[in-house]
Amino acid sequence: MRFQFAVAGALAASLAMGTGAAAAVEMSPKVAQLYSSVEILPPTASRMTVCYGFVCRLRYILDFMPGDRRALTDILNKGKASPEAERKAVQQAVQWFDRRMGPLISTTKRLARADFRHRDDDRNYDCYDTTRNAVSLLIVLREWGLLRHHTVADPEYRGRFLFGQTPHNTAVLKDRKTGTEWVVDLWTKAYGELPEVMTVEQWLKED
Repeated sequence: MRFQFAVAGALAASLAMGTGAAAAVEMSPKVAQLYSSVEILPPTASRMTVCYGFVCRLRYILDFMPGDRRALTDILNKGKASPEAERKAVQQAVQWFDRRMGPLISTTKRLARADFRHRDDDRNYDCYDTTRNAVSLLIVLREWGLLRHHTVADPEYRGRFLFGQTPHNTAVLKDRKTGTEWVVDLWTKAYGELPEVMTVEQWLKED
């Protein structure tokens, strides 16, 4: 496995401090499991670990620069008016993230629904990677106060083999007023495309 040296350094610092970065943000047990299961630090308001190479085999530490924050703030401010507008803004924010990372980690030619059969793990995300990355980005946006109509919910899973579904995970947003949960699914889209956003109820019926 290849790891970014920054990950090891950050993890060592976290362990040395005892509380570590995990205490910096509020997370449910299921969200926390996304990070502990692959032994990476959870996101903070200033950085996140980007997973790629399938099941976070490869990692990149993204430190958010002032320009990144301005770009994401501009995108999310377009969604102030309503939950629907905010979901569209979140789509654009995840698309921005995908394009931001592409040149840095060589995922500019990544495929939709990539899996081990494509034999190009190092330049692709699997659904576990896209779930962790999307959840991390959503947490960062929440920490910046940019999610006004939604909260970050637990990731969702589907995989009913009897119905022809393959195992698949995704990030989820929850409407603050209605309680409706909406998936934010980048894995089903190729590089630079808008992620799918639909209700969890509908997503669970998809292939």
